[in-house]
Amino acid sequence: MAETPVLPVTLDRESPEPLAVQLAEQLRAAAGDGRLRSGDRLPSTRALAGELGVSRTVTAAAYEQLHAEGWIAGRHGSGTYVTTSPPGMLRADRKPARRDTGRDDVVDLTPGSPWAEGIEQAAWRRAWRAASHVTPMVRPQRAGLPEYRAAVAEHLLRHRGLRIGDSEVLLATSGTSSAVAELGRAVLRPGDMVAVEEPGYQRAVGALRTAGLRVVPATVDADGLLVEAIPANVRAVYCSPAHQYPLGGRMSAARRVALVERAREQGWLVVEDDYDGELRYDVAPLPLLAGLAPDVVVHLGTTSKILTPTLGIGWLVAPPSVVAAVLAHRDATGIGPAPAGQLVVVELARGGDLGRHLRRLRRELSERRTLVVETLVRGGVRVLGDDAGAHVVVPVASAEDERELVRSGLERGLLLDGLARHHVGRARWFGVALGYAACSRDQLKRSLPVLVELAGPGAG
Repeated sequence: MAETPVLPVTLDRESPEPLAVQLAEQLRAAAGDGRLRSGDRLPSTRALAGELGVSRTVTAAAYEQLHAEGWIAGRHGSGTYVTTSPPGMLRADRKPARRDTGRDDVVDLTPGSPWAEGIEQAAWRRAWRAASHVTPMVRPQRAGLPEYRAAVAEHLLRHRGLRIGDSEVLLATSGTSSAVAELGRAVLRPGDMVAVEEPGYQRAVGALRTAGLRVVPATVDADGLLVEAIPANVRAVYCSPAHQYPLGGRMSAARRVALVERAREQGWLVVEDDYDGELRYDVAPLPLLAGLAPDVVVHLGTTSKILTPTLGIGWLVAPPSVVAAVLAHRDATGIGPAPAGQLVVVELARGGDLGRHLRRLRRELSERRTLVVETLVRGGVRVLGDDAGAHVVVPVASAEDERELVRSGLERGLLLDGLARHHVGRARWFGVALGYAACSRDQLKRSLPVLVELAGPGAG
């Protein structure tokens, strides 16, 4: 029988964060960094409650959350065991990948990947050739190359309606998660509380925690973040108002105004992740938070969703004080965005190839979304999410239903991403976030009838 390890848990009874959430968070972290390993046997909920001096309700809720996320599993008549991957592969930061399945016939229907096959190869090669002719740099450009920052400023004006004024500064970044980590280390202090959408982007959660910050969940619904539910004592709020990740809703205009007004009143910094804001197919997008309140909003964008993660770059638009802190942190640590990807974007923009690609991208993903929604709805499958981005949500009733859908999908050759893992606290939303950009259109057409069979009214 496996030995029960000593659990590295310390609960803070003065914290506004529920004890069950603290317990789940600490066990999750221990499993991710190797203090708990796959196969370790956990104490029973009753024994752990006695050890920690809490009610069994607390330990049961924490175990239920970890079980829903796949960190632990029960064995009949034996107990509860850790099922996490080896150290170095933090599940909260890990997106399901084809290599995890050990199969070559799996269609990747997980969200977060771009339509990379749509990049025009001649334009791609032309941009890299032009970028290679640039004279090697002698000193790093911590803020990013001036020509890249100018190209992004033009992109934001044309495609997001954001004009960079005198009260804002644009920096190059190494991508959204990297930018969140920089803000956490350069602008915030260890121990500060940051509210993050629940469910929300777990790589941002990981970046904030790595910076020593405390993450608290902030509830969302069909209209985005519930502003009144944000704890008053947070230092910052992270959100994705244009296309909430992973549920796919859009924050209403009234809530945007309420959020920036409350941020000004209570001294919050609002981090606006506009990860796929260029991809809207029905109506014009609502004003960006950065356009409404440039004094309290940090706007983040990335090339990973509109082009490819190969470039490894993004951007940050923020008040001068925030930018000064980020640049000071970069100078002190020697980090900064690599110039190669910036040069490629400059060349794509200079020749008009970036604009042409965005037009093709919107047309292709709009058609794919129509195909997905019409096929699923016709088959009796409920679909959530605005007419935007590169994924929709197929909800199910329970964590058990979600696990079964993901499991049966993999058996039928579909790689699906469950919603439970996108929570910081106890999971409230179940289903799958269904991406339609990474696969080919032919793969998508062949996969949808299978998904209808697995998730439709006759399933099970």
